Amino acid sequence: MTRISAPRRTASLSAQLVESLRAHIETGGWPVGTRIPPEQALVEELGVGRSTLREAIGALVHLGLLEPRAGDGTYVRSSSELQSVMVRRAGSAKRDDVLELRTVLEEYASGAAALRRSEGQVRQLRELLADAEAAAAGEDASAATDVDALFHRSVVRASGNALLIEVYDHLGTALTSHLGGPTWNAAHAEEHGGLHRRLVDAIETRDEGGAREAAAAIVRLTRDHEIADARAAEER
Repeated sequence: MTRISAPRRTASLSAQLVESLRAHIETGGWPVGTRIPPEQALVEELGVGRSTLREAIGALVHLGLLEPRAGDGTYVRSSSELQSVMVRRAGSAKRDDVLELRTVLEEYASGAAALRRSEGQVRQLRELLADAEAAAAGEDASAATDVDALFHRSVVRASGNALLIEVYDHLGTALTSHLGGPTWNAAHAEEHGGLHRRLVDAIETRDEGGAREAAAAIVRLTRDHEIADARAAEER
């Protein structure tokens, strides 16, 4: 019977470099979407050979963290392998499936947040609500989308479930990139804001059921609004 080879006790230089660069990306040293330094600069900074650097960069490209662009250098594609996988998977999924997954995660997290939140987390949610209302009043769709994503991540963080927080941090990017930002009219924007206020009220008063209902209603409103928009576009 073939014996299993024992692992080497010392990692190769390229493997060590992969882990170093991966950690640098995960901690935001190279933010997602930015171009990494050119090869010569990295060789000089890290004190490694070109072949070692290219091997490490190639491994990170294979893992989905980096993306080479012909004639334009190499860019950070995602902050982790999990995020990279989820972005690709969400991009190939049906929109309804993505919305259902978002409902499951945010409904549970909202209920847990109502039971475990701190006073500081409630204050943060109130501040984000104010920021969202200011963005909506200024008709800044991009800012409104960014604040909304931060709001929901903050709700998940208030759940106190470390694994759920980690998964949602990665999955949130996938959901946002696949769903995009809503284009609300005034009536829908007010209803959307009202549901968010209801969610924070429920979290503050430790109303687990109310928090879960509000979170599910937010996703339902998004779906209903998109269906109405699609029908209106077909009739035009």
